Amino acid sequence: MPRNNAGPLALLASVSAVVLLVLWWSTSSTSALVVYCAHDAVYSDEILEEFERQTGIQVEPRFDTEATKSLGLVQLIQRERAHPQCDVIWNNELLGTLALQAEGLLEPYQGPGWERIPPKFRDPQGNWVGIGARLRVWIVNHRQMTASESDIAQLLELEPSRIAMAQPMFGTTLTHYCVLAREWGLPRLQEWHADLRLRDLREVPGNGLVKDLVAAGTCDAGWTDTDDTFVAKDAGFPVDMLPIRVSRQTIAIPNTVAIIRGTKHRQEAEQLVDFLTSKEIELRLAKSTARQIPLGPTEAGELPDDVRQLATWASESVELGDLLPIRGQVLDWLRQEYAP
Repeated sequence: MPRNNAGPLALLASVSAVVLLVLWWSTSSTSALVVYCAHDAVYSDEILEEFERQTGIQVEPRFDTEATKSLGLVQLIQRERAHPQCDVIWNNELLGTLALQAEGLLEPYQGPGWERIPPKFRDPQGNWVGIGARLRVWIVNHRQMTASESDIAQLLELEPSRIAMAQPMFGTTLTHYCVLAREWGLPRLQEWHADLRLRDLREVPGNGLVKDLVAAGTCDAGWTDTDDTFVAKDAGFPVDMLPIRVSRQTIAIPNTVAIIRGTKHRQEAEQLVDFLTSKEIELRLAKSTARQIPLGPTEAGELPDDVRQLATWASESVELGDLLPIRGQVLDWLRQEYAP
């Protein structure tokens, strides 16, 4: 009987198909610009898609969960240091980016976007650059109190149980606490924090819950960010905002954009950084429902009315670029404070 070659030929065809599939996947994966993005996908995804349309550069964004997004992506880059998988990080805060810089995981780049952003919101060597900031604010239910510094001071003194705050180990509340520790000294912050907790300060997992408690009138006021406050205002809740000030300065926390050391797509990464740090993208973020605050110069009439005042407040912000040393001290203390 003639030998049947169908089996070996079929096996060869199958192996060839697998090899081609692996080669295709490898090529498509490595040819794309990988972006780890902690900024909300509802805003960032369409911006990254616009970059693809304008440049023809394929972008593969990676988002993380709402609870861990900034911290999770920073830790992922740290774990991947020997074999970087990310080309650009678009972070929604600064502290994690500073940690990456301290570990030598960022590549400096001083492009046109870096040049247009004020020195307060960029690294001098170009390791990162800030865009579209959020302000730390008091969110106040105006049916229950006025958004004035005197009324808030009275509430802090007499009824902290009517105030909501996110637990300060993560996100923008951690940045806020680092600013307080730098300005006041850690012992004073620890004493202040202990006193508020002893008098039943309402602590919740995140800024969104702070916004919900104040919007519903369960609490009179709370610490949150401008983007969460606008969510409540747009939904028709009776809330106002007042910038939180430390030593008469506000706290503006920018998004940060940085190139990861070891990227195989340096030219494309620079193009994306230029795109994200452009005036056009900052204005786009300002006109989104988050009303993120442009940090670079804008012309009269370009900003929405409800962002114009925020931009003035943001220009009065404290410096944030030197917070990394105090961050370690604050985190060590908070881990003990909230240990199970």
